[in-house]
Amino acid sequence: MNATAMSSITERLKNIKLVRKLVYVLVGSITYPGLVWFNKLKISGTEHIKNLPRNNVLFVSNHQTYFADVITFLHIFCAVKWGKQNKLGIPYYLLNPFSNVYFVSAAETMKANLMAKLFALAGALTVRRTWSSDSKEVRRGLDPSDTRKIIGALKNSWIITFPQGTTKPFAPGRKGTALIIKQTKPIVVPVVIDGFWRAFDKKGITLKKTGTQLSVTFKAPLQIDFEQSSEVILAQLMEAIEQTKDHMMNGTHHWQEAEA
Repeated sequence: MNATAMSSITERLKNIKLVRKLVYVLVGSITYPGLVWFNKLKISGTEHIKNLPRNNVLFVSNHQTYFADVITFLHIFCAVKWGKQNKLGIPYYLLNPFSNVYFVSAAETMKANLMAKLFALAGALTVRRTWSSDSKEVRRGLDPSDTRKIIGALKNSWIITFPQGTTKPFAPGRKGTALIIKQTKPIVVPVVIDGFWRAFDKKGITLKKTGTQLSVTFKAPLQIDFEQSSEVILAQLMEAIEQTKDHMMNGTHHWQEAEA
């Protein structure tokens, strides 16, 4: 089977909710201990997401690992839909996980290995990578087909996106996210994460340190003037996810230690 045919099958499978739920159960069961037993996960702000509509919601976040960030979000969304607030608790939410979520990811990342290909079935919206492996920008903006893919998913679902397009802290945001926001006018929920770079390897699969404080903070939905320029909207996003130069200079961060 050639790569194109395989990709087509994957696209069909990940749009089947039962398939996504089964992947959630498998991946969730494997990853729960690393988040809760071997490390300390602190969640705050879930009151901002418990009553959100089921569609046209965009979560924007800083990015520290390829997979652990998103996997943690999915755990939290499932727990909140089962009535939990600011905690995961016992993961009985995996018996019927909330799977009306997609996440934006680089196509190369989701093809890297068997685990990545499996996780892609959880709802990956693959886009062409904006950054090369050495964090040099290789192209600007989103491919029009990538944009259509994201806009189409927003009509019926929640989407998680990382506007910086890289795990390098304080990298500039990409205008593609702001352009999508202007076009679709979604509810935009900023999220700030920390600690994942300490606990996991860059891929976010292998534990490299236990006992680490992991934090996920959901902020109130942004009040966005959709008539503003994409540059203004992007600046608002970057401030909300605490990835501006001011945050870099004034806070205690991992920007000097993290790998590109």
